Amino acid sequence: MKVIIAGAGIGGLTLALMLERRGIACELYESVREIKPLGVGINLLPHAVNELEQLGMVDTLAQSAVATSALHYYNQYGQAIWQEARGLAAGYPVPQLSIHRGELQLLLADAVRARLGNGCLHTGMSFQSFSQDARGVTVNFLDRNADQVRQVRGDVLIGADGIHSALRRQFHPEADRLRFSGRMLWRATTEAPPYLDGKTMFMAGHQDQKFVCYPISEPLRRQGRSLINWIAELRVPEPDLPATDWNREVDASVFAARFSDWRWDWIDIPDIIRKAPAIYEFPLVDKDPLPKWTYGRATLLGDAAHPMYPIGSNGSAQAILDARCLADRLAEAQARTPTGIELALLEYEAERLPATAGIVLRNRLNGPEQVMQLAHERAPQGFHHIHDVIPDTELNGIAARYKRLAGFDPKALKKP
Repeated sequence: MKVIIAGAGIGGLTLALMLERRGIACELYESVREIKPLGVGINLLPHAVNELEQLGMVDTLAQSAVATSALHYYNQYGQAIWQEARGLAAGYPVPQLSIHRGELQLLLADAVRARLGNGCLHTGMSFQSFSQDARGVTVNFLDRNADQVRQVRGDVLIGADGIHSALRRQFHPEADRLRFSGRMLWRATTEAPPYLDGKTMFMAGHQDQKFVCYPISEPLRRQGRSLINWIAELRVPEPDLPATDWNREVDASVFAARFSDWRWDWIDIPDIIRKAPAIYEFPLVDKDPLPKWTYGRATLLGDAAHPMYPIGSNGSAQAILDARCLADRLAEAQARTPTGIELALLEYEAERLPATAGIVLRNRLNGPEQVMQLAHERAPQGFHHIHDVIPDTELNGIAARYKRLAGFDPKALKKP
């Protein structure tokens, strides 16, 4: 069996490593000419780290990533709403890791080249179209280095080509519309003194005005400093999706005034914003869940299949879980008749499509961040104690439901 993977993001690279562990040949085709450490931070939840540990990647990642110790929620006045331990401190068998997204991608790409060979990862190759027959798939890529179309033959095609997936568009042109939430994100990293214990992730505010922070550099943490990944989020007046570059650099003056008084005794948010070397603007978008991902010998994975709001730190985690499920099903198919491949892809879809569709829809309701919205709605001027506003049982219930839905309930996650 030979698998063709369109896209060398986190999902595609993880799938390649998982296929290699199962003795399945694959090649990756990535549209960018060079994989660079782009982007900002990413938070890997324990169920995703559990899969990466099985690939022998956690020790490598832990040299760069901060092992997140806790998650805190606050209102816009810095009053505590909810706090819980995370990772090893919460009893998981593996840590929760916060790392620079580009650094994670490079480490995965290095592992792919080391284990599968340098020739398996092709860059500057943009997916154009594909066809299939009873014996396999023929995929057309535009070689951006030579400006010509190249054909590749394989047994399976996996579209791991992100939120703007060309394969998804070929499957579902009518269902490829982005849904804009009406909220804009500004993302950056700032080197600063550590806050709290130097390993805590926190969110403050409510649905229409929110600030998220977490440290992402373990080497800097050991030096007594912190590389803080942060996201400022605001509802914007324009009702339509902004037609701008989704990675454009903007000045802090676009949004910073709304956070000018967010200074508390343990953190100075205006100062963190002010000291960022570069700030990037993104619209908060997703897409409606699809009725199906699989057509014969081709299917979708990760953001190509289920783009979701970055709420609950689940986008990349779900791509990694997709990769594990798909690799397992394809490994089982090796022992079947030729129709085993198509059945394997359908089994993968049957398991992962409903699970991820539920997260997409729950994230539109703010996922576990509902606690901040409830606190804002019930006590817009603040509170003396959160239990005067939201009972502890309700807070616990919101957190527990999302963990079960997303697949990282501590009771269900066991170290293999």
